[in-house]
Amino acid sequence: MSGHARAIPRSILYTPALSMDRVVKAWSYDADVHVIDLEDAVPPPEKQAARQMCRAALEKAPEPANIGVRLNQLGTADAVRDLLLLIESPVRPGIVVMTMVDSAVEVELLRATLASVGAHPEIYVTLETPAAVAAVDAIAAAADGLILGSADLAATLGVEITWAGLLAARQAMALACARHGKACVDTANFRLTEPEALDEEIGRIRELGFHGKVTVHPSELDAINLALRPDPDELRQARRVTAAVRSANGGIAVLDGNMVGPPFARMARTTVALGEAWAARFASVPTGAEAER
Repeated sequence: MSGHARAIPRSILYTPALSMDRVVKAWSYDADVHVIDLEDAVPPPEKQAARQMCRAALEKAPEPANIGVRLNQLGTADAVRDLLLLIESPVRPGIVVMTMVDSAVEVELLRATLASVGAHPEIYVTLETPAAVAAVDAIAAAADGLILGSADLAATLGVEITWAGLLAARQAMALACARHGKACVDTANFRLTEPEALDEEIGRIRELGFHGKVTVHPSELDAINLALRPDPDELRQARRVTAAVRSANGGIAVLDGNMVGPPFARMARTTVALGEAWAARFASVPTGAEAER
C-alpha cells in the first residue's frame, strides 16, 4: 500500500432518520463517520418523512464529506425515492451505504447513476446475503468499503449471530478488502448490556485485519475508537521497523532483539500510510507523524 492510502473510518455511528434533534445530537459524538439511516431503522409508513428530514439534516451537517446515508435495497420503490433525495439535495453525503446487495453490478449501477448528476460519494456495501459473500471479491473491487451485515446474513443462514457462525464471511471480507485496498468494517454489536462482548469482538476483528466497526449506540464509541484508531506508539514503532530494514539495505535487521525483514517493513509502511490518511481526514490533531519528520 502506498503513501496515498485510503482514509478509512474506524468508527461509524448509525442514527435513524426519525428525529432531527437525534440526528444533530449524534454529530456531537466522537465517530469518524455518522450515517443517517433510511433503511431498517425506519418503519415503512415513516420513510417519506425520513427522507425529508435527511435532506434537511444534510443541509445542517458541519462536514458533509463525513456524513453517510444508508439507502433501501436497490430494486425497490423506496430505493428509487432515496436516490431522488440524493440527486435533488443541494448538499450530498460523502458516503452512501448500500443494503442487500448481491453483485458488483448493483454497485456500478449506483455509482454511474450518481455520477450522471455530478455526485461521487464513496460507496460502502453491507455484506448481508449469501450471494454477496460468494461474490465478495468483485464487490470489494467495485465498492469503497464493505460492512458486515450480521443480522440479515445470520437470519438467511438460519444461525445465531455468533463469532463461529459468521467467521467465514468475516474472513472472506478481510481477504477481499486487503486484496483491493478497501475499507473493512465490522457489524454492530447487538449485546448492548454486555460490554465484554464488544471488547471480545473488537479484539477478534483486529486479528482478522478489519479496520473499523459500526455501532448504533454512542456509549460504544470510546471502546471502538481506543482499539481501532491509529495509535501513536504503534505508528512510531512502525517507522522504526521501516528505518531498520532500510538500514539493512532491504534485508534482515534486528530491532529490540527481534528479527525484522521486508514483510515486516511492508506491513509497517501500510500501518503508517493508513494512519496518516486517517489523520488527514478524521483527526483533529496529528497522529505524531509531523513531530517525527
